[in-house]
Amino acid sequence: MSNSTPNVVLVGPMGSGKTSVGRRLACVLKRDFFDSDFEVISRTGVAIDHIFDVEGEEGFRKRETKVLKDLCDIKNIVIATGGGIIIKPENREMLKDNSFVVYLSSTIEQLVKRTAKSKSRPLLEQSTNREKTIRDLVEKREPLYHEVADVVVDTTGKKLYAIINEIKKSIPK
Repeated sequence: MSNSTPNVVLVGPMGSGKTSVGRRLACVLKRDFFDSDFEVISRTGVAIDHIFDVEGEEGFRKRETKVLKDLCDIKNIVIATGGGIIIKPENREMLKDNSFVVYLSSTIEQLVKRTAKSKSRPLLEQSTNREKTIRDLVEKREPLYHEVADVVVDTTGKKLYAIINEIKKSIPK
């Protein structure tokens, strides 16, 4: 792939596999990999749940937008985003303008299962009913994921290599 190929950006709800898929996809495509949540943590020196505690979701979203802008300025990379990155219209515009966006979708049941042991998801940590929280988030955000997506890949019950191959086939040459 040449340097003129767009960045590949993975969007989707928490637990859909964006980081795992992104890391492996970057290796297969011989590109650098960035995780927008990790970049926020790296820049602030604190965990995302701490940012939520101190600055609220709005403070976190501002930091997330700055990270996305910086990452979109780098060429020929794979980016895994946080599940809520698509909430802000300016983020959706950046994604549509600069990237090949892959929406990793999944069933609610699989998302609940994949996030069951997680202690670092602020929107789930504040919840007494994780499944309802995930269901509500997906219901609210799904139209936004579709708005930015160039392709939708259902990850439910699929092995990592099958997901990677499906994405690889869909990337414009």
